[in-house]
Amino acid sequence: MSPSPRRPTLAERLSARLQREWLTGGPLSAALLPLSGVYCLLLGLRRAAYALGLKRPAALPVPVIVVGNWIVGGAGKTPTTLAVLQQLRARGLRAGVVSRGYGREGDEVRLVSTQSSAREVGDEPLLLHLRGRVPVAVGRDRVAAAQALLAAHPELQLLISDDGLQHWRLPRALSLLVFDERGLGNGRLLPAGPLREPPRLPANPALVVYNHREPSTALAGFTGRRQLAGAVSLAGWWAGEPPTLEALRALRQQPGLVAVAGIAQPQRFFDMLREQGLQPLECPQPDHAAYERAPWPADAQAVVLTEKDAVKLPPALAASTPVWVVALDFAPGAAFEAALDQQLQRLLA
Repeated sequence: MSPSPRRPTLAERLSARLQREWLTGGPLSAALLPLSGVYCLLLGLRRAAYALGLKRPAALPVPVIVVGNWIVGGAGKTPTTLAVLQQLRARGLRAGVVSRGYGREGDEVRLVSTQSSAREVGDEPLLLHLRGRVPVAVGRDRVAAAQALLAAHPELQLLISDDGLQHWRLPRALSLLVFDERGLGNGRLLPAGPLREPPRLPANPALVVYNHREPSTALAGFTGRRQLAGAVSLAGWWAGEPPTLEALRALRQQPGLVAVAGIAQPQRFFDMLREQGLQPLECPQPDHAAYERAPWPADAQAVVLTEKDAVKLPPALAASTPVWVVALDFAPGAAFEAALDQQLQRLLA
């Protein structure tokens, strides 16, 4: 197989360099420190407006749990949200999800359905709707999205906000702070560093979740287990068939296998595949990439990709190439589940 990889643009090369310096610092990061100072000032003014009562969070009739992070890019919010939804479903609780729908066309409020496309509602909200089996609404104004979702589904007992930790107009009864192995990076605010806000715990109750085998900050929290749940054909995934480890292991000897990952950290996915004994040709894609055509080389004999890629690839786009969707599961552990149960008793008392 001899694919011709796309050469990264100058903007992509600068972005990759900056993201490396977000972890350790460097000259490009240092040059952006004045802009980080301006960002910090604007953030402080906005926070002061809420502290002084000049701005107030909106009121909603049900509790809101915000799943967010301080660091940008792929800390594991969506797998954490799916794990929380699974726990809520096991407890018999009816929950819905609100999200901005990053990368979609338009900012208006939309309800997600099985007929929605990732272009219309965003790849992660569509994935949450299909995999989490819950009502989902998207909108730049998350409060308006929450109101629309509750109007369409008045039976909901609580809402989960996928991201939105910095969307202070959205009320929240509980915050779940998600970290991965990067921790706080170089500790600097955007754009000199990866932090969206200065690292301090919110005033409302919060649980810290590490999407990693060990803590990556000084904050006390719960460590979870991240693993591949198995594989299922692309057509089967769209039909709702569950992934199996047997199908994933059968791909270990597949010749000409290509792995596609349009996520924030594609290498994480590729490494997990290799831990399972697969030896694919790596084909990383930009995060939230919109696929107008198949993103793998034309001579690929078989393809594995993430669920976030699958929601943007109807089976017809795969043509005659066998495509397998590899699902990722995140298990935050029994201690986290017990802590969340305790918070749910408080929220729904």
